[in-house]
Amino acid sequence: MSGNRRKAFLVTAALMGGAMLMTACQDTDAASDAAPGGGAAQGSPSATPSAGAAAPSGSPTATATATATATAKGTKDGAGSGADTGDGERKPVGQVCGANDISWSTRSETQAGGYILVIAKAKPGITCVLPAAHPTVAFGSDGTEAGPAEQAVGKQITLSGNTTAYAGVNPKSTGANGGKELDSIIVAVGDNDPDPVSLPVATITVDKPVVTNWHTSPKDAVPSK
Repeated sequence: MSGNRRKAFLVTAALMGGAMLMTACQDTDAASDAAPGGGAAQGSPSATPSAGAAAPSGSPTATATATATATAKGTKDGAGSGADTGDGERKPVGQVCGANDISWSTRSETQAGGYILVIAKAKPGITCVLPAAHPTVAFGSDGTEAGPAEQAVGKQITLSGNTTAYAGVNPKSTGANGGKELDSIIVAVGDNDPDPVSLPVATITVDKPVVTNWHTSPKDAVPSK
């Protein structure tokens, strides 16, 4: 490029830059005059967005809001815990009872040739679930365990407050003479219960014992021979 042409190019560029700068200054002054009270014009960096304006998609605020909404919709209580009910909600799962969560008692009954009624209530302040299965009941130093007196599986029972569950134990399901003479039984909620309890009973003869499922009515907990 010749010297004259280069000089002419630089002069033209300088004039254009100056014109653009003047135009920008005029636009800024006009926007300032148009803003109420001479404040920042709408759309300028210092303008404050309205309280109802939505946060830009992908911003930290929008992401946190979307996460909280999804959590609340995905669970019944927003806690994210429980069992899936199949309709987009979750049902809280109760604590399974252990023997040490329960106040136990027994009662001798005469029906069905005589049996032991085991009575279970939750201790004050405790809510727990007895599973749909018969309790684990054992006898004697050799741990003779009672078999099921019912073929069908029972229903789970939630113990709380005055709710009471009953299970019937027939210590002698055979018609033969003989058996072990005992005066206590060992009861646990299930095979994995770490804290089985020893419950006193009147002297009983044990031979192939059986036990019912848990029931909410004592008349349903009569074991068959």
